Amino acid sequence: MSWNQAKNLLCIRLDTIGDVLMTTPAFRALKDSMPDRRLTLLTSSAGSVIAPLIPEIDHTIIYDSPWLKATAPRESPKPEYEMIELLRQHQFDGAIVFTVYSQNPLPSAFMCYMAGIPLRLAHCHENPYQLLTDWIKDPEPDRGIRHEVQRQLDLVAEIGATTENQKLSMRIAQKDRDRVSQLLSSMNLPKQWIVIHTGATAPSRRYSIEQFAIVADQLILEHDCAVIFTGTTLELDIVAQIRSRMQAEAHSLVCQLNLSELTALIELAPVLISNNTAPAHIAAAVGTPVVDLYALTNPQHTPWQVPHRLLFQDVPCKYCYKSICPEGHHHCLAQVAPETVVKAACELLEEAARTLEISA
Repeated sequence: MSWNQAKNLLCIRLDTIGDVLMTTPAFRALKDSMPDRRLTLLTSSAGSVIAPLIPEIDHTIIYDSPWLKATAPRESPKPEYEMIELLRQHQFDGAIVFTVYSQNPLPSAFMCYMAGIPLRLAHCHENPYQLLTDWIKDPEPDRGIRHEVQRQLDLVAEIGATTENQKLSMRIAQKDRDRVSQLLSSMNLPKQWIVIHTGATAPSRRYSIEQFAIVADQLILEHDCAVIFTGTTLELDIVAQIRSRMQAEAHSLVCQLNLSELTALIELAPVLISNNTAPAHIAAAVGTPVVDLYALTNPQHTPWQVPHRLLFQDVPCKYCYKSICPEGHHHCLAQVAPETVVKAACELLEEAARTLEISA
């Protein structure tokens, strides 16, 4: 068995929505190189919610592995034995382990080895010996750091899988577009409006409540923009606090949209303002300009191939890879002035308007 004969592939990406989205160009490359190839995504509960919106994925297996920090403590290794047996039953031709450079692919590779998957590909810093049939010596970070999308494209290129279309990939159901269009019609929005997503799973990647309130007020009162807040239960309290500090009235669709509907809203939005979290990557996938409040926890996850403004304050403690600011001051975000955010959003609105005029 060789990779150019492998039609039934397991793609392992045990991460979040954004990480899975940033792997979609690599999924497309695997499909483009063999159109009848079947891709099964093995991912975490967190990452699995985006899978139905990715056209290249044929099947999804959810697995919260014990080497993920968010996984609850195991009482026994029974789930691992069960997963190995499930993978064995699927009779995959090959497995590709997608990781960031700070992750070790060997636990996943060992599971695939135990499941009898004959071909196994991954980046790895150390010699994996028999655990990987195709070991790509990980050049990061010693020889520079690539964008996460490029890292995964480079990995599959090692087995001959390439694609001319390197954009992120998502699909939206028409019924979800229709519902969102109806919601927007009911709001009586002005010509200029902006979606703001205020949350992020990691506190270190959140712009402050006070600063978001100033941003929203300035957009509404000084630039005649409407503002729509989005989010899930995580953002309920955050958005409530922001709105309580505002002078102007803003709209909220927090907890009112499923993921496909959120994607449809972002697709329709002239501009998105977001912390560096899933909606920023969704915006990249659907081509919506994004103001990315980019906490300097990781340099690899900037918006991919979409007009954007990356806002941060350079700090000595950058690239800490921490979920909670180890210095306690959040300077990489806290020192980004609300006026800077507003200016960036207005620039993107003007650029989008010019593009529409040219295309018309």
